[in-house]
Amino acid sequence: MAQPLEEWLDGEVAELSKLEVGELSNTFFFRDPLRPHYIDYNHFYSPADGVILYQNVVKPDEQVVEIKGVNYTLKDVLGDKKYDKPSLVIGIFMSFYDVHINRIPYSGILKYKSLEPIQSTNRPMLATEKDILNMAINPNNLEYLKYNERMLNTIYSPQLDYTYHLVQIADEDVNVIAPFINHQNAPVSQNERFSLIRWGSQVELVLPLDERYDFTTLLDNEFHVNAGLDKLVHINFKNDPFQQHPQSRSNL
Repeated sequence: MAQPLEEWLDGEVAELSKLEVGELSNTFFFRDPLRPHYIDYNHFYSPADGVILYQNVVKPDEQVVEIKGVNYTLKDVLGDKKYDKPSLVIGIFMSFYDVHINRIPYSGILKYKSLEPIQSTNRPMLATEKDILNMAINPNNLEYLKYNERMLNTIYSPQLDYTYHLVQIADEDVNVIAPFINHQNAPVSQNERFSLIRWGSQVELVLPLDERYDFTTLLDNEFHVNAGLDKLVHINFKNDPFQQHPQSRSNL
């Protein structure tokens, strides 16, 4: 479950660090643990195991995060110069010690496409990995956001009549984002496994603001979260006096 960064480092990371590097990188890195399959339509769940770097509401032309010398706007995130919706953007960094299976935050219909790099050369993400392990995250090391291979996943939710986005960002090696679903407009269930990123990586959850809903983030930055287990955002249904979607449940 979600933990402050220091607790995660002192617990899970400390235990994994006892493994030989070969065992960790060749076997344990590709683990895919069995997890409960929660259905809760009042929340968006975490799409990735990792550390929350930022949670910002930004306009389309505003920077998602301040990076020295790099202008990285919401339009850049989505690869869409016509995008016009202020959005909540949550960035989650997946370290060497994390499970690298990504999951669906909220049920819907999935389509995806690779985005052309904003710049021509992928950048390593190792500096941010070191920042996390040293508990000293430096936003200026996030320049890879502007350069690296990305996959845009767009999910339309019939329950909400609402569209949101997941952007997967890979390390400097290319062709490391591996979708599990090989066709477009596929129905996907909340917390279903949908993709793997093989090496160091990041996932951004983009929630366009909508007059029908209020979105409340539930965790602070620099918390470690687990895909499919930890709730990131509560949905306040403005027109629902009971403030709850009727179809929420939990299944194994």
